[in-house]
Amino acid sequence: MNNVLFAFCVLGGLGVVFGLVLAVASKVFHVEEDPRIAQIKDCLNGANCGACGYAGCAAYAEAIVKKDVPRNLCAPGGAEAVAGIAAVLGEEKAEFVRQVAFVRCSGGEKAYYKYNYDGVKDCALASASIGGGPRSCAYGCLGYGNCVAACKFDAIHIVNGVAKVDHEKCQGCMACVSACPKKLIVALPYDAAGAIACNNTDKGGITRKVCESGCLGCHICEKNCPNNAVHIIDNLSVKDFSKCQNCGICAEKCPRKLIFFPGSPAENQKIS
Repeated sequence: MNNVLFAFCVLGGLGVVFGLVLAVASKVFHVEEDPRIAQIKDCLNGANCGACGYAGCAAYAEAIVKKDVPRNLCAPGGAEAVAGIAAVLGEEKAEFVRQVAFVRCSGGEKAYYKYNYDGVKDCALASASIGGGPRSCAYGCLGYGNCVAACKFDAIHIVNGVAKVDHEKCQGCMACVSACPKKLIVALPYDAAGAIACNNTDKGGITRKVCESGCLGCHICEKNCPNNAVHIIDNLSVKDFSKCQNCGICAEKCPRKLIFFPGSPAENQKIS
């Protein structure tokens, strides 16, 4: 019995000693955190989506204060977050340009199949299967929804076999970009108009055989653009948004109806 009491006293005494040591150490080695870090974190969206390039909102807030990184990287927070950060730091508000995701494909059910795929419904696995996936178009959306799973804002869904973005819900975090093994999703300014929903660079004759809606590189959009904003590069229509005046002529003339107008590039990709 005495041995038990002795052991109990020894352990209790050691606990008290170690507790005192830790208490002293916490005081000696305590580092004051800049209060602006917490204030800036409160200005951010709180989604911890990683769009800023940091592990989360807290890491980004710390980087702003300690490393003087750009203040406009919180896409979900938008202009409101930029204004809040500027107020905390006593700086002029940085410019914020809202961006949305855009899927460069309109194939889906219009793209033909070359074989039946019975594997796991995962875009990366399907893309790594025979011939780059079951679709005849090697460039197109596979429609298995890796981008949907990556989106924290319910802004992208598979509609008629192809991923479509609701630009009002899209917060510009671009998590879907890295989730797409075909690299079909790009970031565009929210107010950019006339985005081309195709990524196929094959010649028109080949494209016509694999998809009912792929770009044929026919030059009709290029010839009819009054602002020299559209050109065919590698058999694919490409737009220079800095020259585009949102006239809509290219969209009207496109025989495949691949160019989306008006307003946001995803205007015609809204989820109903």
